[in-house]
Amino acid sequence: MNFEKIFAHNDIWIAEKLSVDKEYFNKLSEGQNPEVLYIGCSDSRVATEELLGAKPGEVFVHRNLANMVISTDFNVQSVITYAIEHLKVKQIIVCGHYYCGGVKEAMEAKDLGLLNPWLRNIRDVYRIHKDELNLIKNSEEKYNRLIELNVEEQCINLIKTAAVQKAIIESNLKVHGWIFDIRSGKLIDMKINFKKILKEIMEIYNLYEGKSLF
Repeated sequence: MNFEKIFAHNDIWIAEKLSVDKEYFNKLSEGQNPEVLYIGCSDSRVATEELLGAKPGEVFVHRNLANMVISTDFNVQSVITYAIEHLKVKQIIVCGHYYCGGVKEAMEAKDLGLLNPWLRNIRDVYRIHKDELNLIKNSEEKYNRLIELNVEEQCINLIKTAAVQKAIIESNLKVHGWIFDIRSGKLIDMKINFKKILKEIMEIYNLYEGKSLF
Protein backbone atom coordinates (compact mmCIF):
# COMPACT_ATOMS: atom_id res chain seq x y z
CA MET A 1 0.00 0.00 0.00
CA ASN A 2 1.39 3.37 -1.08
CA PHE A 3 0.94 5.87 1.77
CA GLU A 4 1.70 8.81 -0.51
CA LYS A 5 -1.34 7.87 -2.60
CA ILE A 6 -3.46 7.71 0.55
CA PHE A 7 -2.60 11.27 1.56
CA ALA A 8 -3.03 12.47 -2.04
CA HIS A 9 -6.46 10.86 -2.12
CA ASN A 10 -7.28 12.55 1.19
CA ASP A 11 -6.56 15.96 -0.34
CA ILE A 12 -8.80 15.14 -3.31
CA TRP A 13 -11.56 13.94 -0.99
CA ILE A 14 -11.41 17.13 1.08
CA ALA A 15 -11.61 19.26 -2.05
CA GLU A 16 -14.59 17.27 -3.37
CA LYS A 17 -16.51 17.66 -0.08
CA LEU A 18 -15.82 21.38 0.13
CA SER A 19 -16.83 21.92 -3.48
CA VAL A 20 -20.32 20.68 -2.59
CA ASP A 21 -20.58 22.27 0.86
CA LYS A 22 -17.98 24.72 2.20
CA GLU A 23 -19.23 24.06 5.74
CA TYR A 24 -19.05 20.24 5.43
CA PHE A 25 -16.28 19.70 7.98
CA ASN A 26 -17.51 22.41 10.31
CA LYS A 27 -20.88 20.66 10.41
CA LEU A 28 -19.17 17.28 10.90
CA SER A 29 -17.26 18.63 13.90
CA GLU A 30 -20.47 19.66 15.67
CA GLY A 31 -21.24 16.10 16.78
CA GLN A 32 -22.92 12.85 15.80
CA ASN A 33 -26.49 11.65 16.09
CA PRO A 34 -26.60 8.05 14.81
CA GLU A 35 -29.73 5.96 15.28
CA VAL A 36 -27.91 2.67 14.64
CA LEU A 37 -25.10 0.77 16.35
CA TYR A 38 -23.48 -1.68 13.93
CA ILE A 39 -21.38 -4.53 15.34
CA GLY A 40 -19.53 -6.27 12.54
CA CYS A 41 -16.44 -8.24 11.63
CA SER A 42 -13.05 -6.58 11.15
CA ASP A 43 -12.61 -8.40 7.81
CA SER A 44 -11.05 -5.95 5.32
CA ARG A 45 -13.49 -7.04 2.60
CA VAL A 46 -16.49 -5.70 4.52
CA ALA A 47 -16.64 -1.89 4.30
CA THR A 48 -19.39 -0.91 6.73
CA GLU A 49 -20.51 2.53 5.55
CA GLU A 50 -20.26 1.52 1.89
CA LEU A 51 -22.24 -1.64 2.56
CA LEU A 52 -25.01 0.26 4.34
CA GLY A 53 -24.99 3.32 2.08
CA ALA A 54 -24.49 5.40 5.22
CA LYS A 55 -23.12 8.93 5.47
CA PRO A 56 -20.71 10.08 8.19
CA GLY A 57 -22.58 10.47 11.48
CA GLU A 58 -25.40 8.04 10.60
CA VAL A 59 -24.00 4.77 12.02
CA PHE A 60 -21.94 4.12 15.14
CA VAL A 61 -19.59 1.25 14.30
CA HIS A 62 -17.77 -1.41 16.30
CA ARG A 63 -15.82 -4.16 14.56
CA ASN A 64 -13.87 -7.11 15.90
CA LEU A 65 -12.82 -10.59 14.84
CA ALA A 66 -16.01 -12.50 13.89
CA ASN A 67 -18.44 -9.83 15.19
CA MET A 68 -18.44 -11.07 18.78
CA VAL A 69 -20.37 -9.70 21.75
CA ILE A 70 -18.58 -11.09 24.79
CA SER A 71 -19.60 -10.10 28.32
CA THR A 72 -15.98 -9.79 29.52
CA ASP A 73 -14.83 -7.73 26.53
CA PHE A 74 -14.80 -4.19 27.94
CA ASN A 75 -14.25 -2.77 24.45
CA VAL A 76 -17.54 -3.96 22.98
CA GLN A 77 -19.40 -3.46 26.28
CA SER A 78 -18.18 0.15 26.46
CA VAL A 79 -19.30 0.75 22.87
CA ILE A 80 -22.74 -0.70 23.61
CA THR A 81 -23.15 1.39 26.77
CA TYR A 82 -22.01 4.59 25.06
CA ALA A 83 -24.24 3.99 22.03
CA ILE A 84 -27.33 3.39 24.18
CA GLU A 85 -26.87 5.79 27.08
CA HIS A 86 -25.19 8.71 25.34
CA LEU A 87 -26.03 8.47 21.64
CA LYS A 88 -29.53 7.05 22.29
CA VAL A 89 -29.43 4.65 19.35
CA LYS A 90 -32.72 2.99 18.42
CA GLN A 91 -31.39 -0.06 16.59
CA ILE A 92 -28.47 -2.44 17.10
CA ILE A 93 -27.31 -4.64 14.22
CA VAL A 94 -24.99 -7.61 14.58
CA CYS A 95 -23.77 -8.37 11.07
CA GLY A 96 -21.71 -11.41 10.20
CA HIS A 97 -20.60 -12.48 6.75
CA TYR A 98 -20.25 -15.75 4.89
CA TYR A 99 -16.70 -17.10 4.54
CA CYS A 100 -15.61 -15.41 7.79
CA GLY A 101 -11.97 -16.22 8.55
CA GLY A 102 -12.45 -16.09 12.32
CA VAL A 103 -15.22 -18.68 12.23
CA LYS A 104 -13.16 -20.86 9.86
CA GLU A 105 -10.20 -20.80 12.26
CA ALA A 106 -12.48 -21.71 15.17
CA MET A 107 -13.68 -24.82 13.27
CA GLU A 108 -10.15 -26.20 13.01
CA ALA A 109 -8.55 -28.30 15.75
CA LYS A 110 -5.29 -26.44 16.31
CA ASP A 111 -3.58 -24.21 18.83
CA LEU A 112 -3.85 -20.56 17.75
CA GLY A 113 -2.06 -19.02 20.71
CA LEU A 114 -3.50 -15.67 21.81
CA LEU A 115 -6.54 -16.26 19.59
CA ASN A 116 -7.60 -19.33 21.57
CA PRO A 117 -9.70 -17.59 24.28
CA TRP A 118 -11.42 -15.39 21.70
CA LEU A 119 -12.22 -18.19 19.25
CA ARG A 120 -13.34 -20.46 22.08
CA ASN A 121 -16.53 -18.40 22.17
CA ILE A 122 -17.25 -19.47 18.59
CA ARG A 123 -16.43 -23.07 19.47
CA ASP A 124 -18.99 -22.74 22.27
CA VAL A 125 -21.56 -21.71 19.64
CA TYR A 126 -20.70 -24.91 17.76
CA ARG A 127 -21.13 -26.92 20.97
CA ILE A 128 -24.56 -25.40 21.65
CA HIS A 129 -25.74 -26.21 18.11
CA LYS A 130 -23.69 -29.35 17.41
CA ASP A 131 -26.73 -31.59 16.83
CA GLU A 132 -27.91 -29.38 13.96
CA LEU A 133 -24.42 -28.72 12.57
CA ASN A 134 -23.32 -32.36 12.65
CA LEU A 135 -26.26 -33.27 10.40
CA ILE A 136 -24.84 -31.02 7.65
CA LYS A 137 -22.50 -33.12 5.51
CA ASN A 138 -21.36 -30.40 3.11
CA SER A 139 -18.43 -28.63 4.81
CA GLU A 140 -19.11 -25.25 3.16
CA GLU A 141 -22.78 -25.31 4.16
CA LYS A 142 -21.81 -26.26 7.73
CA TYR A 143 -19.25 -23.42 7.80
CA ASN A 144 -21.78 -20.81 6.67
CA ARG A 145 -24.50 -22.18 8.95
CA LEU A 146 -22.15 -21.76 11.92
CA ILE A 147 -21.64 -18.14 10.80
CA GLU A 148 -25.42 -17.63 10.92
CA LEU A 149 -25.71 -19.29 14.33
CA ASN A 150 -22.84 -17.18 15.62
CA VAL A 151 -24.72 -14.01 14.65
CA GLU A 152 -27.80 -15.35 16.45
CA GLU A 153 -25.82 -16.13 19.61
CA GLN A 154 -24.13 -12.71 19.63
CA CYS A 155 -27.57 -11.07 19.37
CA ILE A 156 -28.64 -13.16 22.37
CA ASN A 157 -25.52 -12.02 24.22
CA LEU A 158 -26.56 -8.44 23.48
CA ILE A 159 -30.00 -9.03 24.94
CA LYS A 160 -28.45 -10.46 28.11
CA THR A 161 -26.76 -7.08 28.67
CA ALA A 162 -28.29 -4.76 31.27
CA ALA A 163 -28.01 -1.59 29.16
CA VAL A 164 -29.73 -3.32 26.23
CA GLN A 165 -32.54 -4.72 28.39
CA LYS A 166 -33.16 -1.32 29.94
CA ALA A 167 -33.33 0.33 26.50
CA ILE A 168 -35.68 -2.37 25.16
CA ILE A 169 -38.05 -1.72 28.08
CA GLU A 170 -37.79 2.07 28.19
CA SER A 171 -37.27 3.13 24.58
CA ASN A 172 -38.21 0.10 22.46
CA LEU A 173 -34.65 -0.59 21.28
CA LYS A 174 -34.54 -3.21 18.52
CA VAL A 175 -31.85 -5.84 17.97
CA HIS A 176 -31.25 -7.32 14.50
CA GLY A 177 -29.12 -10.16 13.17
CA TRP A 178 -27.87 -9.77 9.60
CA ILE A 179 -25.59 -11.65 7.24
CA PHE A 180 -23.56 -10.15 4.40
CA ASP A 181 -23.24 -12.62 1.54
CA ILE A 182 -19.77 -11.78 0.33
CA ARG A 183 -20.25 -13.68 -2.96
CA SER A 184 -23.36 -11.79 -4.04
CA GLY A 185 -23.08 -8.51 -2.12
CA LYS A 186 -26.53 -9.08 -0.59
CA LEU A 187 -27.48 -8.16 2.95
CA ILE A 188 -29.74 -10.77 4.56
CA ASP A 189 -31.98 -10.04 7.53
CA MET A 190 -32.12 -13.29 9.51
CA LYS A 191 -35.43 -12.20 11.11
CA ILE A 192 -34.51 -13.92 14.37
CA ASN A 193 -37.46 -14.76 16.61
CA PHE A 194 -35.91 -13.74 19.92
CA LYS A 195 -39.12 -14.28 21.89
CA LYS A 196 -39.22 -17.93 20.84
CA ILE A 197 -35.49 -18.54 21.30
CA LEU A 198 -35.29 -16.87 24.71
CA LYS A 199 -38.59 -18.16 26.09
CA GLU A 200 -37.01 -20.90 28.19
CA ILE A 201 -34.04 -18.92 29.52
CA MET A 202 -35.25 -15.36 30.16
CA GLU A 203 -36.17 -16.24 33.75
CA ILE A 204 -32.40 -16.57 34.23
CA TYR A 205 -31.22 -13.63 32.14
CA ASN A 206 -33.98 -11.05 32.64
CA LEU A 207 -32.45 -8.43 34.93
CA TYR A 208 -35.69 -6.48 35.38
CA GLU A 209 -38.18 -8.63 37.30
CA GLY A 210 -41.76 -8.14 36.16
CA LYS A 211 -40.71 -6.41 32.93
CA SER A 212 -41.24 -8.19 29.63
CA LEU A 213 -38.59 -7.69 26.94
CA PHE A 214 -40.75 -9.05 24.10
